[in-house]
Amino acid sequence: MSVLVSCIVAAVASITAGHPRPVTQPSGPPPVTVTNLRTEYREHPVGIDVGVPRLSWQLRSDARGVRQTGYQIRVAGSEADLRAGRRLTWDSGRVASDASVHVEYAGPPLRSRQTCYWQVRLWDGGGLPSPWSDVATWEMGLLDASDWGAAWIEPGLAEDVKTPGPSPLLRREFQLKGTVRRARAYVTSHGLYELTLNGRRVGDELFTPGWTSYNKRLQYQAYDVTPLLKQGPNAIGAMLGNGWYRGTLAWEGNRNIYGARLALLAQLHVTYTDGREEIVGTDGQWKSSTGPILMSEIYDGETYDARREKDGWTVPGFDDAGWSPVSLANHPKDVLVAPTGPPVRRIKELTPTRIFKTPAGDLVADMGQNMVGWVRLGVRGPAGATVTLRHAEVLDKQGNFYTANLRGAKATARYTLKGAGREVFEPHFTFFGFRYVAIDGYPGQPSPEDITGIVIHSDMRVTGSLDTSDPMINQLQRNITWGQRGNFLDVPTDCPQRDERLGWTGDAQVFARTAAFNMDVAGFFGKWLADLRADQFDDGAVPHVVPNVLTVSPSQRPGGSAA
Repeated sequence: MSVLVSCIVAAVASITAGHPRPVTQPSGPPPVTVTNLRTEYREHPVGIDVGVPRLSWQLRSDARGVRQTGYQIRVAGSEADLRAGRRLTWDSGRVASDASVHVEYAGPPLRSRQTCYWQVRLWDGGGLPSPWSDVATWEMGLLDASDWGAAWIEPGLAEDVKTPGPSPLLRREFQLKGTVRRARAYVTSHGLYELTLNGRRVGDELFTPGWTSYNKRLQYQAYDVTPLLKQGPNAIGAMLGNGWYRGTLAWEGNRNIYGARLALLAQLHVTYTDGREEIVGTDGQWKSSTGPILMSEIYDGETYDARREKDGWTVPGFDDAGWSPVSLANHPKDVLVAPTGPPVRRIKELTPTRIFKTPAGDLVADMGQNMVGWVRLGVRGPAGATVTLRHAEVLDKQGNFYTANLRGAKATARYTLKGAGREVFEPHFTFFGFRYVAIDGYPGQPSPEDITGIVIHSDMRVTGSLDTSDPMINQLQRNITWGQRGNFLDVPTDCPQRDERLGWTGDAQVFARTAAFNMDVAGFFGKWLADLRADQFDDGAVPHVVPNVLTVSPSQRPGGSAA
């Protein structure tokens, strides 16, 4: 088993000693290699906006006591140039340092959409150099508001913004006049979005663009969409959800905290094989309509009517003559930032340990574990039949379904069938904290294969574990880990199930050290702390929760002062 050594230091000594003379390596495997190259905590990130990216790596060796005494980084505009050591963007030369974390790029200023290829080698305690590492990459995002040529658009639909309503669909078709060599999509929204190109979902991230202090920091995502585009007709589509932007938040019942209208901003940069470039973005040519999601709220859940699906709306050739034109909006672009934390993703799936009837007669699936996410439902039945899924963490003393601890959160998903064989449903813009699922209206008896728990959380790398001879301590550690998974969903929350789910600052600082033992939380907390700084009061006080969605006077901030 290799020994992995990660050298973490507070400062980087930039002592350049020039290029070393070749040193003869002993025969056999190299004594040390360089692995896990990361830029701003991520592997091969696409779309970063840090002007001076921080580079990190790890050492791997079969020997004990191996240490780094120097490193050399080189960066180029292509992999071929990098491997050949020619036309380098930056060459650090040999730097006498044991730093392997947060080593700053020190080359020429970086441009929007620039791709950088980089690798590193190091010198061990005996002065022997390692082989060059594998090639890693990072890609810059849009660094200036003027890089956004697309316009903000809003659905041209009548709605009552005071109450939850249908999730809008947006689409546009366009022609590409050549073979695509490279294509990137840059996307954000007011509300949550799911993007499609030619009928295929773009990316695997959930709850994009994430939850930030939207009026001060609004994240956009960058995607490599080269495989999704083709010469000729193409179609781009987006579905929007209320999310944290305008949905109900906290026990105060506040809605439309950041704004009352959903909106989309999307921009495709296409490079053809002959070198030509083209930009396709949100503009007045888009159209809008409602779809199958009749209601979607973070706390209350989602109502989905499959009979209202618009088959083919995400592919070219769809008849959208009955759709409404969009409206152009003048929302700011200077608040747009690239993500610095890990996205929320599907992490694992759970199968019910049992499906049973409670003493009160409810049909309940037990997932065997408190989890955060939702249920993937498989069902057959007639069109118009509705299956309702209610979520709870515990049963009461009599073994009946118990939801009083959810307070005002309805935590309910409803699916109305279209009557087309076996149908599969998953919510889009909501999540639940639960172990038990009450199933109402199911045609027949569901099997365990029909009820699958989808566990979601911010995609953080596991860095620590604890296993002892005491089963109780082991269970405690499992509870801690599951608690972290459930409460680290883009922000560090206090709870994942009731009408709260907020980023309490005091709670986060108490748990931060444990969190860092369990998982790599550097990017996660870095993102959240940027919002803490954005929401900090003028007098220096910190809000109770970040992002700050509560109405609190300066004299009522003990939770914030604990942070």
